[in-house]
Amino acid sequence: MTTPRPETVAKLTPVLTKRWLSPDAWRIGTYEQLDGYAALRKALKAHPDDLIQLIKDSGLRGRGGAGFPTGLKWGFIPQGDGKPHYLVVNADEGEPGTCKDLPLMTHDPHALVEGVIIASYAIRAARAYIYIRGEAVHAARRLRNAVQEAYDKGYLGRNILRSGYDLELVVHSGAGAYICGEETALLDSLEGFRGQPRLRPPFPATHGLYASPTVVNNVGTIASVPPIVLGGADWWKSMGTEKSSGPMIYSLSGRVANPGQYECSMGVTLRELLELAGGMQPGHNLRFWTPGGSSTPLLAAEHLDVPLDFEGVAAAGSILGTTATQIFSDQDCPVYATYRWLEFYHHESCGKCTPCREGNYWMVRVYRRILAGQGTHEDLETLLDTCDNILGRSFCGLGDGATSSVTSSLQYFKQDYLDYIEGRTAPKLSDKQLVGAH
Repeated sequence: MTTPRPETVAKLTPVLTKRWLSPDAWRIGTYEQLDGYAALRKALKAHPDDLIQLIKDSGLRGRGGAGFPTGLKWGFIPQGDGKPHYLVVNADEGEPGTCKDLPLMTHDPHALVEGVIIASYAIRAARAYIYIRGEAVHAARRLRNAVQEAYDKGYLGRNILRSGYDLELVVHSGAGAYICGEETALLDSLEGFRGQPRLRPPFPATHGLYASPTVVNNVGTIASVPPIVLGGADWWKSMGTEKSSGPMIYSLSGRVANPGQYECSMGVTLRELLELAGGMQPGHNLRFWTPGGSSTPLLAAEHLDVPLDFEGVAAAGSILGTTATQIFSDQDCPVYATYRWLEFYHHESCGKCTPCREGNYWMVRVYRRILAGQGTHEDLETLLDTCDNILGRSFCGLGDGATSSVTSSLQYFKQDYLDYIEGRTAPKLSDKQLVGAH
């Protein structure tokens, strides 16, 4: 195990994670002792438009994967329209490898609750919802307890802190569908319908929840609001890069000595993250990795020094996504890893559009054939052709994300596919697992 250098340790910037190890960090007493709800008191004395401008000035971008400027999204909400406004927090974290929101809600739920109140005040919303994944029972329990504590202390409900501002906050548990991580499918599910993406335009900013103006933000995005209100835009921009400001929680998993959450200034590299995490597991050498979860194109060992911010990862041909860095070694098979991810996307496809529903179904069967030693060279062209028919032609981003590992693994590791097809690698799947693959 390697010991990180001081200059690498300096990359750690605990902002959202600073309270995680405090005793009873999830309780309101601990939270209030550590700056809790101080930002809310400050925010309620400001004009809502000034708060929106502050978030714009900070350069905060969405932490859910797309990286859209948060202040700009808030500014899209029409004011004085006579309609109710809503804030909806997307806490439906369900992508393979992605695991930064659940620990945040488990260890520091009040950070999210306070962020919700400030954001709702800024967009003039009187009702807010946190849509959490159904399987996240422990995190949901902590969150509901935090919401009740906030009500009891007067941070939620009517006339919050005697400011004249009213807000009701509801924690809603979904039924465990990955598609509900897509914002419009989440809104349909929240309204009681089957979770399927909506046609856009119109966009949620004008026609969201109950056909009213709605902001949908990720957990990490909203939890970043209180520190920005307290510290200011310049302080936030002092971390990260010019176009990707602030710290980010990077989730390291896989063949790494100390997997976990590492909050660093954006722009940190995988080489530095591995150094912080004690290096690779003994006997393992880095071969491929995901910069932002299974829906982002794979990167290889040659990308160790790519800056992990929105622009740096995009320049390397991938997407920063949810900063879920899954680490694979020379003892792992990129073909099999892609197959397992593809099985997930096939299973989670809502079925609304043909490219995603049919394309992923058939690609899973092609992979089973290849991994059973019965693949052909034509199968590789079929995979690329199918990806071409899914990417950009699916109703939402689920289909696009499903193609990422297929095209990138063929780009960097085509020889691994050929080794299965030409018999140099022993089959990983049996004939029984091949049923339905032809």
